[in-house]
Amino acid sequence: LEDHFGGSQRATVLALAAGTATAMATGHSNAGLSAWYPSMYLHKEAWGRLGFYGYDLQDQCGATNVFSLGSDEGCIGECRGANYPNYAMN
Repeated sequence: LEDHFGGSQRATVLALAAGTATAMATGHSNAGLSAWYPSMYLHKEAWGRLGFYGYDLQDQCGATNVFSLGSDEGCIGECRGANYPNYAMN
C-alpha cells in the first residue's frame, strides 16, 4: 500500500495515534481532534507531498492560510501565501 498511496497511509496512522493519545490523556474528544490536524500538517511539511503525486485528499484539504512550498511545484520564485492576489480573476 505504501508504494501505491505514497505516504498518505503513514500520515493518517501517525495522526490517528496523536489524536487518540491526546484524547485519552485529556479526556476530551475535541482535544484529540485538534491534535489530528497539526499532526497531518507537520507530516506534510516534513515529508513534502503525501501521495498520488501531490493530488490526494490530505494535500487538498486544510486551512486556507497554511503556507507551504511543495518540492514538486517549481522554483522558489513561485511561492505564494494566503494573501497572494489572484490576478487572473481581474
